[in-house]
Amino acid sequence: MAITTALDHLVYVVPDLEAGVKRFAEATGVTPVYGGAHVGKGTANFLVGLRPAGWGSDPAPLTYLEILGPDPQQVVAPGTPLPLEVDRVDSARLQTWAIHPDGFDGVLDAAATRGVDVGEARDMSRRTPEGELLEWRLTMRDRLPFEGLQPFLIDWGTSTHPATRTLPVLGLQSLTLTHPDADGLRAALDVLGAGGTDVEQGAERQVHAVLETPHGAVEI
Repeated sequence: MAITTALDHLVYVVPDLEAGVKRFAEATGVTPVYGGAHVGKGTANFLVGLRPAGWGSDPAPLTYLEILGPDPQQVVAPGTPLPLEVDRVDSARLQTWAIHPDGFDGVLDAAATRGVDVGEARDMSRRTPEGELLEWRLTMRDRLPFEGLQPFLIDWGTSTHPATRTLPVLGLQSLTLTHPDADGLRAALDVLGAGGTDVEQGAERQVHAVLETPHGAVEI
């Protein structure tokens, strides 16, 4: 059950942010912390820190779970696509994940050379509840590669990583990806610097994470 040390965060998408956070808290015994709004994008998030199995305990890993959903405080035009296909789900699920590979631009070049489609790198930002401006770059595509199982790349630059905030922390026991084209997915992960991730062959796209929580092991 290998968990790549390039893991930055998991994205757990919910169609209703308030209800999704409440259900997550009830299931795990841990209440996520408000992260902030993606102004102009129509989404907001709540965060929980993660400590992946096998990574040790010191220093604390810069890894977290993002609960992402439509922001009820923002008004977007009907039909406007929301980030990471938030508007295309009708129930909570692990939608995709992010990695912070060594040498962001170098990995982009390698992906282009090796035919791994990561989309384009874009600048993003949001303010924390304390007012701090976070700015980062990430790769984006309209349709998620391998139905979300190929991670997007993120580079926080000089911004404070969200996991350095005081967040409740859960253990991440395992992360398993299942896809009909398991070999193709493994090859893409190798190019992106996330090789060794647990990938299984299966008829349908699935992604499972097992969390260690005050309520015991919880699978999402």
